[in-house]
Amino acid sequence: MEKVVLVNEKDEEIGTIEKMQAHEKALLHRAFSVFVFNSLGKLLLQKRALSKYHSPGLWTNTCCSHPRPGEKTIDAANRRLKEEMGFETGLEFAFSFVYKAEMENGLTEHEFDHVYFGLHDDMPAINTEEVSEWKYESLEEIAKDIKLHPENYTAWFKIVFNKIVALKST
Repeated sequence: MEKVVLVNEKDEEIGTIEKMQAHEKALLHRAFSVFVFNSLGKLLLQKRALSKYHSPGLWTNTCCSHPRPGEKTIDAANRRLKEEMGFETGLEFAFSFVYKAEMENGLTEHEFDHVYFGLHDDMPAINTEEVSEWKYESLEEIAKDIKLHPENYTAWFKIVFNKIVALKST
């Protein structure tokens, strides 16, 4: 049974709970999102595997998940990047934000999300239990596609995408 860390609006730990319960009860919990770019500035996107418990088959950022109780968020981000995409790279903290998004099947993502950026030019070696496809795409092309086909992207990716574009354009 996988547990997540419950937090308050200041990211202070207030307990732990089973991951599905956190999503069923819409409880605020700690999470992270990794955005890996190549040297051309293109973002490495993943398409979530069809077996995922929510948002299956949708495009999203390079990887995301939750730190385990007692695990540093940066360590969890590095662990999941290796588990999902099959590579390691230096990750740098970019910013944090809180969001709440209702998902299918009555689940809600309510997360204090820590965002990390990385640089990688090689092909990933995806874990097909987590990821069905991948591609490097320019931010401009992603923005166009989100406008045309928002249903093809995860809720959290659509929420954070403009923040990513703003940071990368400065």
